[in-house]
Amino acid sequence: MTENVSLPERLEATFLTSAPDLKRCPPNGGAEVAFAGRSNAGKSSVLNQLTGNRRTAKVSKTPGRTQLMNFFDVRTGGRMVDLPGYGYAKAGKEAQKNWQNAVNHYLSYRDALVGIVLVMDIRHPNQAFDKQMLDWASASELPIRVLLNKADKLSNGAQKQELNKMRNLYKEHPTVSFQTFSASRGTGKPDLIATLLEWLSLPIDAEDAEEAVPHNELGHQP
Repeated sequence: MTENVSLPERLEATFLTSAPDLKRCPPNGGAEVAFAGRSNAGKSSVLNQLTGNRRTAKVSKTPGRTQLMNFFDVRTGGRMVDLPGYGYAKAGKEAQKNWQNAVNHYLSYRDALVGIVLVMDIRHPNQAFDKQMLDWASASELPIRVLLNKADKLSNGAQKQELNKMRNLYKEHPTVSFQTFSASRGTGKPDLIATLLEWLSLPIDAEDAEEAVPHNELGHQP
């Protein structure tokens, strides 16, 4: 992105399809950015804020209800992929295992994946799943943008403190970047849109993708 390019206020996105596993994902159609996070971190609300459409990702009163990978075509190019939330205790163990395996396989083997947006609750960041995702992204050399969401719940001073704490914890991870965000107020939205437009504009060559070496398998870092 250049300084002369004005950012859109939102990303226009259209629902494409849902997939329960990697085999049933749609054919590659350009760069993909995956949205991941614990089920109560506000991931769906982040997507709705980005697109300016409350129906983009169905926000349910019951966190973690969405158990499929949902693909959205972005009008300017590329796709956003809403991954199932992790850690919803009321879901059956078998259901959790199935959808978490699907997420792991998508992240490890999807050729079109160019970056991850990891949504955390700024009041409870860096949970076990978050740590695993950050370590995996570093080992796979894949860009990952951490949104410390629900920033409106903290004072400006507390927000900066949490942001600096996370940056210091992961200063040795070259592919990670952090920002505060509020899905309810839109705070941090321009910075995230700029990052997404940059990532989604990356070229994905079909022939190169077929020969590409897969990312490290999630949960099996060297």
